[in-house]
Amino acid sequence: MSTSLSQRLSEYAAVAADMGVDAVALVPGPNFTRAIGHSFMSHERPFVLVIPANGPAAALVPNLELGSWELVGFGGTVFDWRDQTGYDDAFAALTEHLNISSLAVEGQVMRVFVHHALLAAQPSLKIVDAEREISGLRMIKSPQDIAAMQAAIDISERALHRTLDSVKLGQTEKQIEQTLIKMLFEEGADDLAFTPIVAAGDGSAMPHAHARDDYKVKAGDALLIDFGARKDGFAADITRTVFLDHVSDEGRAVYDTVLKANLAGLAVTRAGITAHEIDDTVISVLEASPYADRIRTKTGHGLGREVHEAPYIVRGNDMALPAGTVYTNEPGLYEIGNFGVRIEDDVLITEDGYETLTHFPKELMVISC
Repeated sequence: MSTSLSQRLSEYAAVAADMGVDAVALVPGPNFTRAIGHSFMSHERPFVLVIPANGPAAALVPNLELGSWELVGFGGTVFDWRDQTGYDDAFAALTEHLNISSLAVEGQVMRVFVHHALLAAQPSLKIVDAEREISGLRMIKSPQDIAAMQAAIDISERALHRTLDSVKLGQTEKQIEQTLIKMLFEEGADDLAFTPIVAAGDGSAMPHAHARDDYKVKAGDALLIDFGARKDGFAADITRTVFLDHVSDEGRAVYDTVLKANLAGLAVTRAGITAHEIDDTVISVLEASPYADRIRTKTGHGLGREVHEAPYIVRGNDMALPAGTVYTNEPGLYEIGNFGVRIEDDVLITEDGYETLTHFPKELMVISC
């Protein structure tokens, strides 16, 4: 059962109360979208939703967005402004109306000019960074969230099957990327979760490579594809590494090591485990292999409305992970100038263990092309 706008806003009010501040402010982005159930662009026009610990919410809305804002069903006071007159008076009216002395904001999302506009309107206002607390509300996914993510993952996997079936020796990475994007939209994606990573040969050794239009794939190459569809506001994030025509003994050994690390991470996943414990388990497998010098990344990150969100699966993060958390399990080994292998699953933590939302095969795959 989906939650109402008032229920969602009350969660942010509770964050303010728990932190001992007067209100929480949200700006367009994933938290804003979660709170109001509608998506708005982040651009040069400030757009701010303020949810007090006690009392009704208020919003500062660009005048040209008022028609769309009406669809939200927002019952609080709205302060609008026009490009021709600027937003200073609207900020002054907003802060006077709220009569607050402290405000928690999204440190990774609120832009500096919005921060400055708030302080220009009320110089005594204490602004604190509550990124962890605000974004933390998104960490436990609802059944509706999981359904949207599963749809995005299913679309992605169908597109990957079709793309790999079409790969031919001599194609460029960019041509393969273009095919993948075409397949994602044909399979029903609303958008790309991010620009795909399509990297072959020595390009696969760079974890965040860009598809090249001057590299033609050849027999024996590792082909690493990291990508995802977006559906109903939620992202998929999947990586598979395949080999073209044949695989060397080294390629097979590296792949088997990465797969072993991936499976070890899954084996320890359960509600209450810490992000540190998952990463330590996965990285320890890689460190114990002959390829320890090829470790370049942590195990993974949270996934949802954003491709990278809390929790971050890395040693030193002792956050206990509750049921309903989705994270990426994506160990990899990369040797610059040679090749890289990454295997990435999207994993839902459950009370009893885990559910792998990705179902694309992980066994070593050699593509006949």
